[in-house]
Parts: sequence; structure tokens; C-alpha cells
Amino acid sequence: MIRVCFHGAESTGKSVLARKLSGEFVCPLVPEFGRIYAENVTTDFTMPDLLEIAGEQDRLMRISCEGNPRLVLLDTDPLMTAAWAQMLFGEIPGELLEYDKAELYLLFSPDVPWVADGTRFFGTPELRAQFAATAEDVLRQVGVVYETVSGDFADRERQARAAIGRMFG
Repeated sequence: MIRVCFHGAESTGKSVLARKLSGEFVCPLVPEFGRIYAENVTTDFTMPDLLEIAGEQDRLMRISCEGNPRLVLLDTDPLMTAAWAQMLFGEIPGELLEYDKAELYLLFSPDVPWVADGTRFFGTPELRAQFAATAEDVLRQVGVVYETVSGDFADRERQARAAIGRMFG
């Protein structure tokens, strides 16, 4: 089983592409629980909120991995929650770095237009760049395998498909 996590700053096409590819590959997709939480509970996050989000994200991933499917796509994971913790509170609780990791992370660059949707925080070019750097720093800190995805949406799709294909040899 290979888990591929879509990772990076907000409004970079992660969720749209994850949904598209999961349908085409006919594989499980773990949705972004942080978005569900923001839409249904609050966007005024506290650290306990982030810890709850990470725990539920991990639980959903584990459920999707039952039966050992060949490919599972993750529209984020607790490492992205760690980046949120750093951005919002200036610190990352160690437990956010201890969850199971995906076999591949696709790091989406913030080089497409930002779209405000009521749940997004970091829309200025400076904040987007800071969030992107923070997301990448988290990946480097824990030493996971990742590839950067950038360019227009067609380029992103091609790059994601190629990266996933390389995972299967």
C-alpha cells in the first residue's frame, strides 16, 4: 500500500486534484478534516482544536487503509496540522510529528491564485510564502519523501500523476 499526502499552503489545488485522482485511480481518499471542522465547528482555532483535528485526520486515514488498498490519497495529514500550529501559535507540539507518515508527500507551491472561501487564513503573498515554507520545513524536519508540485493546474496534475506513477515503479 502506498499513501500519498497532498501537502502545502491553502488554495493551491490540493483538494480538487485529490478528489479527481481518487476517482480516476478508484482508490480511497481521506478528506481534509480541518476543513470539515472549520465549516462545522469554528475557524477560531486553539491548540486543542488542532490536536483534535490531527487525531481525527489520523483515524480517518487508518480506516481508509483497512483492507490494504494499493493506493490511498490523503488530502492532508497531521504534518499539515503541525504547519498550522507553527503558523498560528509559533510552536509545534511533538505529538503532531509522531503520527504515521505517508510514503510520499506532494508539496503544492502557492503559485496559483488564492481564493477566499471563508475558511482560509493566509491570503497575502507574504503569508502564503511563509505558510509554504513552514509546510516544507515540517516535511524536512521529519525526513519524509516529498516532491514539489507547481505551475498551472494542468501542470500540477501531470506532476502528481508522474510522482504517483514513480512510487509504483
